[in-house]
Amino acid sequence: MIDEELLIDDEEQGEFEHFRLNIDKGQTPMRLDKYMATHLEDTSRHRIQVAIKNGYVRVNEKVAKANLIVRPDDVIRFVMPYRRRGLEILPQDIPLNIVYEDDDVLVVNKEAGMVVHPGHGHFEGTLINALSFHLGISQGPEAEDERMGILVHRIDKDTSGLLVVAKNDEAQFKLARQFFEHSIDRRYNAIVWGNLKDDEGTITGNIGRDPNDRLRFRVYDDPEKGKHAVTHYKVLERFGFVTLVECKLETGRTHQIRVHMNHIGHPLFNDERYDGAEIRKGTIYSKYRQFIENCFALCPRQALHARTLGFVHPRTGKWIQFDSPLPDDMTALIEKWRKYSQNMIPDSE
Repeated sequence: MIDEELLIDDEEQGEFEHFRLNIDKGQTPMRLDKYMATHLEDTSRHRIQVAIKNGYVRVNEKVAKANLIVRPDDVIRFVMPYRRRGLEILPQDIPLNIVYEDDDVLVVNKEAGMVVHPGHGHFEGTLINALSFHLGISQGPEAEDERMGILVHRIDKDTSGLLVVAKNDEAQFKLARQFFEHSIDRRYNAIVWGNLKDDEGTITGNIGRDPNDRLRFRVYDDPEKGKHAVTHYKVLERFGFVTLVECKLETGRTHQIRVHMNHIGHPLFNDERYDGAEIRKGTIYSKYRQFIENCFALCPRQALHARTLGFVHPRTGKWIQFDSPLPDDMTALIEKWRKYSQNMIPDSE
């Protein structure tokens, strides 16, 4: 089955064109905001003004102000730090674990197994369907307005943890800018194969699709390939054959932690796509193999949880931060390894 998360990059960063307006030769000179409001009928004037104010509108490739007079042959581009959605989104009454909500933002703790955004075989039961119901909004398949761009970042289907949701235009644009500038504090807990040599470190390596398997990403040594990615890690607890680590994202590429940890020889525990769903460290004895199988059954997904999320509140300008406890499957997995490691000699690698 095709993995929908790989067909839409979950946290791909850059500037993506949402609208382009080529001004006709016979057009009378007009203020930028007025021209856009006239020609983008499904986008509110308020949203256009907020986009201009936050620097998301270009005229002839230069950031433009609302009072700029546009003229024939000018090219207007509306860009955002994420791709357009373009899918029908219907409200569904699905329970949400909301850890914080005010008039501008909502922070939700996503459970493992829930797809974030509809598409490619998952058109129902997603986090966006649930948020659509909670917020009282919906979107048809041909919608021109990015009303459902409320999620400015994503996490993988089988990763649990925190996501921030924008409830209005101002919040959406300001949060998107923070993600684009890498000023959001995102920290994950992961269980990885092996005993890391150092207590902390940094992984730097461009990430792009693997040409031999389009469902995977890989690290490229060639600076002209892939996109710049940086992950900082810190050891939290060692269990000999596996290690509990904290990973702090400096950038946000698709599957970044999974790709980077696998690149240094420490794939995430039970990460099937990135070589972690097989025995990578340990003994040859059947009793150990059975122990690992029991661990895989206990946590039947990559052992990764988005634990900490911090950002500047888009209205107050104050820093707010949230922490989510590890889910039951990862907690049970850690306890199982903790007990096992007490009766073994730690691996030296």
